[in-house]
Amino acid sequence: MAVYKRGYQRYGGPRAPHLERLMVLPREAWRRLMAQRVVTALLALSCIWPLLCALFIYVANHAELWAGLDRDFSRILAVDSAFMLTFMKVQSVFSVLLAALAGPGLISPDLGNQGLALYFSRPISRLEYVLAKMAALVWLLSLVTWIPGLLLFVMQASMADSGWALANWRLGAGVVLGFWLWVALVALAALASSAWVRWRLIAGGAVLGFFFVLSGVGVLVNAIFRVEWGDLINPLRAAYGVWCVLAGAEMPAGLSLPTALLALVLMGTVLSLALERRLRAVEVVR
Repeated sequence: MAVYKRGYQRYGGPRAPHLERLMVLPREAWRRLMAQRVVTALLALSCIWPLLCALFIYVANHAELWAGLDRDFSRILAVDSAFMLTFMKVQSVFSVLLAALAGPGLISPDLGNQGLALYFSRPISRLEYVLAKMAALVWLLSLVTWIPGLLLFVMQASMADSGWALANWRLGAGVVLGFWLWVALVALAALASSAWVRWRLIAGGAVLGFFFVLSGVGVLVNAIFRVEWGDLINPLRAAYGVWCVLAGAEMPAGLSLPTALLALVLMGTVLSLALERRLRAVEVVR
């Protein structure tokens, strides 16, 4: 049969499930993230603090190593809520730095090359597209947040007395739930900056500014006007307040759980709306 007589025929072979086809996006995004040497170097650097915390747990559970020291030092070697909160504060900073480096390259190339029309012309919704892009970043941030935190909790539970895990279960639950909440907020901020700013350097600076500059502004507002509503624009303080409640520790003065939750919900809503506003299959150029 001549070539010109061959009409169009639809593909009739086997099809992969929808979820398997959708997982192509996070796999490719993860491959591009790991190809960046700066990201891998920072990921390796962020593992130093969990290793030091693991060494602290080992020393704290071997009394023969510090039996000759005074009682005040023995009180310092305690794996409690203060220890876990310190671990979470340090790793949260590393998660923001990782998001500032890895996040800007997730959506901006698709927008710059008008690739959203190709994505959305297929059976992929905007929500699925965002979740697929976010999956790679969430997994990267999980490697430095709740996964090492949970491993530290398991390590302490295995070395301590048999009833320690049951008596301190809130520490493990607080690390996992608190970091899940934090990772979701950081990932939304990184994706929103990637969608609105096409220059990687400026987009990374926007992620850092969202967390660190807003935190400074919130502290200044509370100090100058002698109010507490400045915490509504302070993501670090709001997240820390939620972590204290989850870990069973005392919340900082002037901060309440409803205020902290309201601040995080408002920030997440604003970031989601900004991301939804930017992700359009058709772009109007003036």
